[in-house]
Amino acid sequence: MIVAFSVTPLGVGEDVGRPVAEAVRVIRASGLRNETSAMFTTIEGEWDEVMAVVKRATDAVLAVAPRASFVLKADVRPGVTDAMTSKVDSVERYLAEG
Repeated sequence: MIVAFSVTPLGVGEDVGRPVAEAVRVIRASGLRNETSAMFTTIEGEWDEVMAVVKRATDAVLAVAPRASFVLKADVRPGVTDAMTSKVDSVERYLAEG
């Protein structure tokens, strides 16, 4: 499965970079394939392991913020691996065709 999610610390003021960095640190330490952009972090793996990482990342934010909000979008396709790369590659092929 692929999960794109964003966890936002609430009650810590305008600058949320440090609490978000703690969540990203947890995600990167998980060993699962992941990419972080300005709005979301995408993680790929099996359901239980991905959802456990989402929980740990949210807990990392809650360790430094009184409240957190998160948005999650998932693509569940049993048996498919490396979808983070193959989906983008497919779009790039079509773009290259003109």
